[in-house]
Amino acid sequence: MENSDRLHQLERLIRAGSIEDRRRALDELAQMPAESVVPLLEALSQSENFQIRRVAVMGLGNHCTDQAFQVLTDILAREKDDNVIAEAANSLFEFGERAIPLLADLFIQQPYWLTRQTILAILMEAHCPEVLLSVVRLGLEDPTQTVKETAILALAPLMNGPFETAALEILTPLASSESWRDRWRSATTLSLSGHLEAQKLLAGLRQDPNHYVVAATLEGSITSDP
Repeated sequence: MENSDRLHQLERLIRAGSIEDRRRALDELAQMPAESVVPLLEALSQSENFQIRRVAVMGLGNHCTDQAFQVLTDILAREKDDNVIAEAANSLFEFGERAIPLLADLFIQQPYWLTRQTILAILMEAHCPEVLLSVVRLGLEDPTQTVKETAILALAPLMNGPFETAALEILTPLASSESWRDRWRSATTLSLSGHLEAQKLLAGLRQDPNHYVVAATLEGSITSDP
């Protein structure tokens, strides 16, 4: 079968198929030449159906070319749906270091909780501690508690490294926050550190009236939501 014919079939599956059809279509598109696939995904990214646009940005992450990166950048400039934007952030991470400034800017521009939590999770794996630290500071100001908690947990990669002191300066007031959830997440992150200041803070948190906080100081891992 001609490549162009198969592309048209896959496009129809994405536009009108089931969730499973779309998944299979994306898997197949990932194995096809980027020069053929990226224009198709760009066209799909302009669909009126947000689910189709979301599938398109997922597919772009499988083709790390300059063209795909530009298409994702263009999508972020015009996209209004929060779920599509969050998925675009995931795809951008596949492009490596050049995507990091764009993700940091996106965090500033987008207040939606899912997008922000996605970016924080991505930056935890990006090995860009300065960027992570700056984004965490912004996340701690977010009015959505889950974003704030994700920001606290996102300090984990900075423990026991050159940015540990800066992270501890952030965690110190959070360890005595009126919000038990702030203290809980702080305890989890602090338990990863061998620094003397972290151990002092943990000693205090082990006396916390909330049992989730106490458990976090002892376990040294992210516990399940209560």
